[in-house]
Amino acid sequence: MAFSAASRSDEQIFSGRESSSSESEYDYDFFWRKDTPLTKILDIDTNTKDSHVARDERLLRLTGSHPFNCEPPLSLNYQQGFITPSHLHFVRNHGAVPVVDESEIMNWTFTVEGMVDNPLTLTLKDMIRDFPQYTTPITLCCAGNRRKEQNMVLKGKGFNWGASGVSTSLWTGCFLWDIISKANPSKKARYVWMEGGDDPAKGPYGTCVPLHMVRDTERMIMVAYKQNGEFLSPDHGKPLRCVLPGIIGGRSVKWLKRLVVSDVPSNNWYHYYDNKVLPTMVTNKMAAEEDHWWKDERYTIYDLNLQTITVYPENDERLIINETNESELYEIKGFGYNGGGKRIGRIEVSLDRGKTWTLCDIDYPEDRYREAGYVDLFGGTVNVCDRMSCLCWCFWSTKVEKKLFKSSKDIVVRGMDISMSAQPRNMYWNVTSMLNNWWYRVAIQPGDTADEVKFEHPCIANKAGGWMDRVKAQGGDILDRTWGEDDEDDSGPKVKKEVVDEDLEMMINPEKRDVIITAEELAKHANKEDPWFVVKGHVFTGTPFLDEHPGGVQAITNVAGEDATDDFIAIHSEGSKLLMKKFHIGRLETTAVSAPTDAVTEITPTLLNPKVWKKITLVKKEIISHDSRIFHFALESPEQTTGLPVGKHLFIRSKGPDGKLVMRAYTPKSNHKQKGILEILIKVYFPRGDIPGGKMTMILENMEMGTQIEAKGPTGEFEYLENGNFLYNEKPGRADSFLLLAGGSGITPCYQVIAEIVSQEKDNTKMKMFYANRALGDILCYEDLEGFKKFTNANLEIDYCLSETPEGWKGLTGYLNKELWDQYIEEQKKNGEFMVLVCGPPGMVGAIEKLVKESDLDPSRVVYF
Repeated sequence: MAFSAASRSDEQIFSGRESSSSESEYDYDFFWRKDTPLTKILDIDTNTKDSHVARDERLLRLTGSHPFNCEPPLSLNYQQGFITPSHLHFVRNHGAVPVVDESEIMNWTFTVEGMVDNPLTLTLKDMIRDFPQYTTPITLCCAGNRRKEQNMVLKGKGFNWGASGVSTSLWTGCFLWDIISKANPSKKARYVWMEGGDDPAKGPYGTCVPLHMVRDTERMIMVAYKQNGEFLSPDHGKPLRCVLPGIIGGRSVKWLKRLVVSDVPSNNWYHYYDNKVLPTMVTNKMAAEEDHWWKDERYTIYDLNLQTITVYPENDERLIINETNESELYEIKGFGYNGGGKRIGRIEVSLDRGKTWTLCDIDYPEDRYREAGYVDLFGGTVNVCDRMSCLCWCFWSTKVEKKLFKSSKDIVVRGMDISMSAQPRNMYWNVTSMLNNWWYRVAIQPGDTADEVKFEHPCIANKAGGWMDRVKAQGGDILDRTWGEDDEDDSGPKVKKEVVDEDLEMMINPEKRDVIITAEELAKHANKEDPWFVVKGHVFTGTPFLDEHPGGVQAITNVAGEDATDDFIAIHSEGSKLLMKKFHIGRLETTAVSAPTDAVTEITPTLLNPKVWKKITLVKKEIISHDSRIFHFALESPEQTTGLPVGKHLFIRSKGPDGKLVMRAYTPKSNHKQKGILEILIKVYFPRGDIPGGKMTMILENMEMGTQIEAKGPTGEFEYLENGNFLYNEKPGRADSFLLLAGGSGITPCYQVIAEIVSQEKDNTKMKMFYANRALGDILCYEDLEGFKKFTNANLEIDYCLSETPEGWKGLTGYLNKELWDQYIEEQKKNGEFMVLVCGPPGMVGAIEKLVKESDLDPSRVVYF
């Protein structure tokens, strides 16, 4: 339908307030929206670096609370219509959101540098004043959209996106080319680099785009300062960002600070190591070890690829179909988008696995803007009529008789653009899991009654569910020609693809692959002196590294003669797995040993058992700093204690979002004599940019009250007894004093020793503690530590050290250096026999190890928790 811009205002044209009766069935708010900014700060954000950012609580968080990466629920996204409210627009942040004061918005500066004759430094005010402003609808989409489907097949290197990492807004700003051309770029220039004002883990986020794309007015590449008529919100780049239509969202740099014209691609870390589709044969291990894959520009992605997604029927939607309604029509509907400005020419749906197809109706709301001509909107000219490119999503639908669902196994959808490029039937797995666009399949399953069917989407972004979860649980092959379903109507052969176990291949010695170890041989080594253990059906000896294992002797001896697969895989890195080759002995005879059973029903006086996992229940989460928590777990009984010796630690384990077990060792804060409750003090490692968050800490951070996890122990090399007596690697020792060196959340083992000594009235063991943190707010358990000094028998001194010191700070500044180390050691020597207890972040521990090597201190005097 065409509009005449001469007789109607922008709001009338795009809101449909003057729609005729013949048009009244159409909701014009589908095309036009001015947002009402959010103001409420959610509780989940109050203790993060994004505590200044208001957000919609309906958004699905994909990487915990920080940094913020999210998508709206799929059906909610669709229901908003053509224009997505900014507060429901998907978000991809690599770190904390910059704080920009309202009064500084117009003074925000950015530069144009590099291969230009006229370098520029511009403010936002300059940009609005000096360049023509436009308002245009643009769809942005994350290159990782639908990534979880690929991760369900084989986990890649990115976090899970569902199918809703796509949104459309009305963006207002100027052409990027207008700015670049004013700087007069060199004829040899080929790229425009873009860099933001944020500060994620690897420095400011930056990337680039080919210069010829910037020049192309059909692509409408912009520098924008408004979204849906309002100044940008913090999550969407306040106050200025790039918007690159038809190109993956990762190129639309937010909080824009620098534009660099160059003859080569950007050298920014994020440009090299993100937003690439590597060849499908590149494994996680190859990508981690072979840098050249990331430096090859052939694998860099710019344009989005063709995509169609079904929204209705929704996941877990149920439908009663019987004689009374089987001839009624059901409307299947969804959306599609494409890259490079190419229009989607056709979308088809099949209910018989691609044997026959039904052509869908397609609506292109972007064309309403094209037909409207030149209209002023939000301070910019709507000029869609100047171009033929399609830069927005479209909406498709088709109606089918309900009875067809009773005889169908699924609904699949595919699209084809005007250049005859079609969505593939099969998944192209790649290590970044990007640009996944195989046919979108909604499975049809029997419901709870004979008349009911239910629908399953492939997967759900941030939780379990969908047909892929079900098929994996049933042992089906997601990638086979029936998507792993047990299809009785399909008489053709089903070939199960051979799956290579990357973990196992890293660990086994090829020469020992076929050496058979019998159950009798394994049983002979179920001892502490020469322990063997089993991982993934193969036998390894723990004997050569009993003294050097970072988890201590008990971590190995506790699983001697047993299947340790779950615990080993849950806690060891790829580097550790590679080291296992030299300890590989052979393959265990089939069914020779099974994993230890955890079926223990008797409630014992103490919780922990080194051979058995016990369940504990989260009952309270105490937030004590921006990134530190005390998690309170109820034991099996109110009268039960942990039974954890002082100085030892315990393992806890739980399944992560990918269904894999994660296991970590912790020393609790609570006393071993405390009944009914276990308190664990943990520093939460939130994701930063493309560096994922801590697996276990993010599981705990997102855990709901009442959730159960498992605990096992004790384990560890050191145990404090009384009056300076201790066990170290099961050998008795005694100290007149302890030097305790702690950093951050590494306070807990030292805390336990201090608490035990001061609680024993006759124990006068001396203690000197050095406790390092970044800032004042990072000091944990301060009141408890100061309280320990007040005990009548306390011989305790504490030096607090900060690397970022506030005004008036009277403690130590910086880090533990050689001068301070020497001073501490000399003090300890005066006390008699002493031990050094160390627990902190890797950098601190590494520095102390170096100081020990450089001094004449006997290494056996140092315990690393």
